[in-house]
Amino acid sequence: MIVLFDMFGVIARDQSPEVMDTMSTSPDFWTAYWEHRPDYDRGTVTSDEYWSRVGHAPLVEKDVASWSRVDYEMVALLHELHNAGQRIALLSNIPEDHARHFERTYAWLDLFEVRAFSCRIGHAKPDRAAFEWCRDALGDDDVLFVDDRLENVRAAELVGMRGHHFTGIDSLRSELGAVKSL
Repeated sequence: MIVLFDMFGVIARDQSPEVMDTMSTSPDFWTAYWEHRPDYDRGTVTSDEYWSRVGHAPLVEKDVASWSRVDYEMVALLHELHNAGQRIALLSNIPEDHARHFERTYAWLDLFEVRAFSCRIGHAKPDRAAFEWCRDALGDDDVLFVDDRLENVRAAELVGMRGHHFTGIDSLRSELGAVKSL
């Protein structure tokens, strides 16, 4: 079995409200920010194109900072799994600027057998193709996908993966224990 993790909302925390407030408090800004985000995450538009669509000067550094808080209890679990010989991989909707920052900053990314960053694979969750890409890259059909967004968990299940809706580390540990006993 392989455990395929989402990053944001599971290993890295959700976007920092404090940093978001320094980016903008305008509802129009945030509507455009999220409306155009899938193309940015998939890598089909550049950073400059994305920020132009949002209608704002590029805020790349603040945007990266807003997503950069890590849950070190989850990172410890990754190390624990890796050290026990558990195969682990990552599937994350993430633009290239953010991916480069995470790779430069966090050595724990090297624990993952496969890092499927949406900007590099050309597919973003919940698109079926993102999960199929991971399954093919991993060469295994026995995959447990862990994500904090139920729509992504359901999409993984539609391609034959098992899914775990992440609500905290304790329920994940229970799920991992139950899966190992099967």
